[in-house]
Amino acid sequence: MITFILNDQLVRTEEPAGSVLLDFIRYKARLMGTKAGCREGDCGACTVLEGHLENGEVRYKSIVSCLTPLGNVQGKHIVTIEGLQKDKMSPVQQAMIDHAATQCGFCTPGFVMSLTAHSLVPKKSTPEKVIDAISGNICRCTGYRSIKTAATDISRLLAQKEMDDPLGWLIKKAFLPEYFRNIAGRLKEIQATTPDANDGKIVGGGTDLFVQQPDALIKTSLQFSKAETNLQTIDIKDSFCRIGGAVTAEEIMKSDLLQHYFPRMKEDFRLISSEPIRNMGTVAGNIVNASPIADLVIFFLALDATVEIKHKSQPDSTIPLREFYIGYKKMKLHPGDLITAIRFPLPEKILFHFEKVSKRKHLDIASVNSALSIQMDGQVIKKIHLSAGGVYAWPFYAEKTVRFLTGKKLTEENIAEAAGILLSEIAPISDIRGNKTYKSLLLRQLFFAHFHELFPETFSAEVLYSKMLAV
Repeated sequence: MITFILNDQLVRTEEPAGSVLLDFIRYKARLMGTKAGCREGDCGACTVLEGHLENGEVRYKSIVSCLTPLGNVQGKHIVTIEGLQKDKMSPVQQAMIDHAATQCGFCTPGFVMSLTAHSLVPKKSTPEKVIDAISGNICRCTGYRSIKTAATDISRLLAQKEMDDPLGWLIKKAFLPEYFRNIAGRLKEIQATTPDANDGKIVGGGTDLFVQQPDALIKTSLQFSKAETNLQTIDIKDSFCRIGGAVTAEEIMKSDLLQHYFPRMKEDFRLISSEPIRNMGTVAGNIVNASPIADLVIFFLALDATVEIKHKSQPDSTIPLREFYIGYKKMKLHPGDLITAIRFPLPEKILFHFEKVSKRKHLDIASVNSALSIQMDGQVIKKIHLSAGGVYAWPFYAEKTVRFLTGKKLTEENIAEAAGILLSEIAPISDIRGNKTYKSLLLRQLFFAHFHELFPETFSAEVLYSKMLAV
């Protein structure tokens, strides 16, 4: 029995834990405001709010219901467009009307839910933040100008939010209905554990699994890593960071602890996916998906991360992430094994840079992505780690290039020679995202871009360009 609150109603259902939330909302609860669009997490028409208890308060975020298994909403509060105001429009809905930000109307509920999720963020709004909040919503009619204007108006309203009682302010201003006041108490009465077998197929956020095999998963016994609270923490101790396997990309992106070490993290993670998908996708899920262009894997390969694994039939183990993959979609993992965390060193003077090239700047799969971390001792490279995606059959760690650069002086000649070594150790293939020659050229460009961005006074764009042409 899966138990959760849907809008203002307590739901107890025996529907399979692997069935998707969107279908329950539309075909069991008969709430048709949530639309079935792409069923791949791209269009945002099925966006809803998910609320969970955290330190006695309910924290809300936007998710796409088309990729959310019912097992992941156990003990949660799910809000659809029908769960907002009944007797009058909320300020979000009214702003969409005032600025003619809807035409055919199919996408409108998703935009409203994303903007309402933004209103629940426990921080003051800005025009930039409100636009980020609707990054996962597509409209095929308006051209977005009217939606952007409506969103900006909403941001101005939210900038006045009273932070001593934000929920009370949102209810008073009609962003939310009155019943939201009681949700925290009601969730406390619901057991937060997820049903189903402990030896089933392990599911994190489901953002890839439920694209590939949604029908098969309905009939499969599942184990939900998000139900394990010990897998959802980010800790930094003794110059090492440990991120639980069920931590989401959005939680990493917004971690104040990690932003101290990676000031560009928010900018980098905006390249990874939309906000609702970042709210769902987990670290462990990105690793076991084993995509050759997995953005999070490329990010953490360059930090020399290790993978902590809980084995089903042997003692737990730790494997360097760069040794984890052994072939295309193959890894050192057995059925029933669970990735509990990744761990990586965090020296205070680390320099880090991430690059991604795709057909669209945002919301797209990489043609090639790359990351580099480096520690200097004066003008000498003390430690360096370099990764790349889209240039090998699995996420690529540039072992030969790293070995060459370690201990070398940071000079134009050494970087140019290293670029040649890098191109000699990759093996890109031609596919829909570019042919192998194009991908090699991209990686060469990204490699030089790392050094230009991290050491602009040492490596000017003009000099690096000339060196790049010589490789």
